[in-house]
Amino acid sequence: MASTHKNSTMDLSAPSNSIQVRGARVHNLKNVDVDLPRNALVVFTGISGSGKSSLAFGTLFAESQHRYLDSVSPYARRLIDQVDEPDVDSIEGLPPAVALQQQRGAPSVRSSVGSITTISNALRMLYSRAGEYPKDQGILYADAFSPNTPQGACPECSGIGRVFEVTEKLLVPDDTKTIRQRAIEAWPPAWQGKNLSRILTSLGYDIDTPWNKLSKKARDWILFTDETPTVPVYPDYTYEQTQNAIKNNEDPSYMGTFSSAKRFVLQSFATTQSPRTKKRVSQFMQISQCPTCQGKKLKQASLSVKFAGLDIGELSQLTLNELAKKLSNAANTKINKNTKNPEQAIVTQRIASDILTRIEALTMLGLGYLSLERTTPTLSPGELQRLRLATQIRSKLFGVVYVLDEPSAGLHPADTQSLLKALDELIAAGNSVFVVEHDVSVVKHADWIVDVGPDAGVHGGDIIYSGPVEGLSKVKNSHTARHLFAKNASQESTQNSAQKKEQRQPKAWLKLADIERNNLKKLNAEFPLGVMTTVTGVSGSGKSSLVSQALVELVYEALGQKIITEAPTDEADLLEQELQTHTSGKIIEGINNISRLITVNQKAIGRTPRSNLATYTGLFDHVRKLFASTQKAKERRYDAGRFSFNVAKGRCKNCEGVGFVSIELLFLPSVYSPCQVCHGKRYNEQTLEVTYRDKNISDILNLTVESAHTFFENEPAILRALDALMQVGLGYLRLGQPATELSGGEAQRIKLATELQRAQRGNTLYILDEPTTGLHPSDVSMLMAQLNKLVDAGNTVIMVEHDMQVARSSDWVIDVGPGAGEEGGLIVAQGKPTKVAQSKISRTAPFLNGAI
Repeated sequence: MASTHKNSTMDLSAPSNSIQVRGARVHNLKNVDVDLPRNALVVFTGISGSGKSSLAFGTLFAESQHRYLDSVSPYARRLIDQVDEPDVDSIEGLPPAVALQQQRGAPSVRSSVGSITTISNALRMLYSRAGEYPKDQGILYADAFSPNTPQGACPECSGIGRVFEVTEKLLVPDDTKTIRQRAIEAWPPAWQGKNLSRILTSLGYDIDTPWNKLSKKARDWILFTDETPTVPVYPDYTYEQTQNAIKNNEDPSYMGTFSSAKRFVLQSFATTQSPRTKKRVSQFMQISQCPTCQGKKLKQASLSVKFAGLDIGELSQLTLNELAKKLSNAANTKINKNTKNPEQAIVTQRIASDILTRIEALTMLGLGYLSLERTTPTLSPGELQRLRLATQIRSKLFGVVYVLDEPSAGLHPADTQSLLKALDELIAAGNSVFVVEHDVSVVKHADWIVDVGPDAGVHGGDIIYSGPVEGLSKVKNSHTARHLFAKNASQESTQNSAQKKEQRQPKAWLKLADIERNNLKKLNAEFPLGVMTTVTGVSGSGKSSLVSQALVELVYEALGQKIITEAPTDEADLLEQELQTHTSGKIIEGINNISRLITVNQKAIGRTPRSNLATYTGLFDHVRKLFASTQKAKERRYDAGRFSFNVAKGRCKNCEGVGFVSIELLFLPSVYSPCQVCHGKRYNEQTLEVTYRDKNISDILNLTVESAHTFFENEPAILRALDALMQVGLGYLRLGQPATELSGGEAQRIKLATELQRAQRGNTLYILDEPTTGLHPSDVSMLMAQLNKLVDAGNTVIMVEHDMQVARSSDWVIDVGPGAGEEGGLIVAQGKPTKVAQSKISRTAPFLNGAI
């Protein structure tokens, strides 16, 4: 597809129109020089780990931000999330840059679609100035309609709309136990729990009476009191001896302060810095809708104001498409001399029109199915990035470089066309758009391609090609060129993977009936077993509701397996779990053909830098045993635990095994610096003295998967995990790379690799959610080869995908839609890919047959 913004009179390669980068060495970039045109769509391509992001974000955006920060006051710098200064000799002609990345940032329950797009601000003004007030109520300022201000927030839930509660059933799961037998499971374990029991003895409670035999008054006080009495404690005394000692004023062992179970749980969750403690206490809490505001987050006075018959809480629950319909009357009202209250009518019209133009920018990017109150932790990274993009389009800035990270992620090909129109708008307004992308339709739309590689990690980091799209066809060692310029590019990779052999036939069917979940209403669905199925449909059509939620929950339930949910570590997590609605429906056939279910999603493999791919895949356990078996380790009696950076005996005391420390600066944000004691090595000197084949344990963590594969060639247990990681295209990652630095796609492939290294049993159902996110087409071929192996071993693979390369090479396609939100939720077409491609009503069909 030709780009509509191309200017044939402009020489894109002229120095006056370009940004000149010299000597870039960020991450794996090999001292590269490159000239990039301004006022154009520049797409950075290359296989995963080739160095694209290092050039676009690590070099260009980082340098632009660094220069900007040099011009602002130290106080203002504190408020900006800074990136590292890039390792580059020079960059000339660089305009200010805006980065729209896929990182979620810190999830906040107070951040929503409405707040990111600023539509909520306009709505508050609308209710304040044009709302229908009760007769006896005065005008409220806009702040009174915000849950994040004291003027607006519901006093009961502080503007969250939910309250955290603890109940007796949660705190005491087994009421036949006594307090001494730890009936109050919510209390802390070990000494602190025993201490609270002893304090109860001093307070006159019998801790050897079964919990259900205690009076209700006693149970309620022990679990829920806010009192914190301090009493003498006699650890070794019986109940009678303790009471006598208190009567006789005998000197106690110590004085102990009581804390009820409720007080302990809520206080621990709110104040502890330990993720482990947070995880433990969260299981004793439940979340429910605030009874005062019914989840609408605001004071009653604010909720009594209506617009179009709805309060602001009800209006915020509408999808953007529904909201546009509600506001269209107000925006299009003709104002003349007969208009009642013309001043208010003009204000109403202006604000409603403003909101409608903002909604238009969002619906153009395929986001009309979202509601304003949808919180950011529940959005996908792709949705979040497109929300920010829509806001930028409306801002009408010019002369800016926009740097985007895979804006097509999570987008159906039909929505990608709208995305390209939005990018063209930014360029037409006088901006430059730099995009890191794998999607072939986005790459073809570019004015200029920068292909980085040729391969990943140490084998990448060079500029293979920089120039107009057509020129890439002559570059022999470009992976991108092969997929872009194949005679029939739409089918190039299909030939590489599954289509060479006959499509597999289902060996049985898994049939679901009456599924209700989000926009699915009484849906019946059939999934073929023993084959590979791709579930397609536009963004928001109901694919994930059907596969990643309903199917997963019903199969787990039928197998008697428990869904392993990550224990919440903050308010946002708790709310996210609570917002997950329950699935209704049933499996009516085929469950006897499935022995286990494995879900492979894009959630992080850990939330702290202590988690990495070596620990997650289990290969680090084998490495530590290897070090413990060396001569020096045996002489010093070091066990495998000595070589863990999470255990005190072997790690550096200064940084506690993290490898870096946080430095607080007076007028600047905290910065992380390598630990000055261990210099980022994580371990103490004694541990680092032990070597295996001339490398210490820290050296091993710095190896890439690929170099570790060569190093451990004689260690089958370690090789098994490394092989699996190589097979899913992760050879470029370092073994010790923190989980916090991995993308969602990388995290998903690490989970898949962990599964691939296990012995295959057959009859396993694998469910994947957009596994190709972040993958170059040649990496997709590699991933498909692995998934095909799983199917050939007698398993079933079902995945939600937008990648047509994957859908075409599947055995079966189920297309959900036809539209998003309320306009979706149906199975539009299903069958072999060639059959679905003929559908007249499927929005996927034209892309599946390669017509577009």
